[in-house]
Amino acid sequence: MKALLYDSGRPQLTRKIRNLERDILRMGALVEKSCRLSHQALFERDIAAAEQVPLIDKKIDRFYRQIESDCAVIMTLQAPVAHDLRCLSAFMQLVRDLERIGDYAEDLAEIALKIFPYPVHPCLAEIAVMSHHTQAMLANSLVALAELDELAGQRIKKLDDAVDNAYERVYHTLASQRNVEGVVEPILLLGLAIRCLERMADHATNIGQRVSYIVTGQRG
Repeated sequence: MKALLYDSGRPQLTRKIRNLERDILRMGALVEKSCRLSHQALFERDIAAAEQVPLIDKKIDRFYRQIESDCAVIMTLQAPVAHDLRCLSAFMQLVRDLERIGDYAEDLAEIALKIFPYPVHPCLAEIAVMSHHTQAMLANSLVALAELDELAGQRIKKLDDAVDNAYERVYHTLASQRNVEGVVEPILLLGLAIRCLERMADHATNIGQRVSYIVTGQRG
């Protein structure tokens, strides 16, 4: 892991904030793992991968609660100045984004289990590309946090546009299907899956924007 760059100008507070950032990156690594497993479950029909995701999500939730608590303690006891408060408030918001991405990954794993008995749908290949884009966005947002890269939000936004465009195409394809033979459950499940991926991408975009806010003080 690269050295973290944050410096409050007060050694004790800097150390506490850097420790927080390390915990957020550890939480982010778990979220990345959860996303990879949910992808594996849905697109490789891997039931074992799907069953791991809820266990990881419990760890993600524990990190989320601990980081929020640690941020609140620092705000209360360390008398942070404006820049530090900006950083801490952004941390509290972006761990919420990470927690939500983890929740959506768990939803995808559940969808994978439900859709497993059905034949592979033709839209699945494009949905897999959406998933790859979303995972790339999450990875880039975590690198941006580690490096405090204020330009990351711009790069992540381009991938978000690709996810949004794919969402519209796949949704239109699913909604336009006629004379569907058998049950419609797999179509409904794929509609839920693309919605999960679209929301995951939005939260990854939020993280990049929150990093920009930490560095510049400007909201995107």
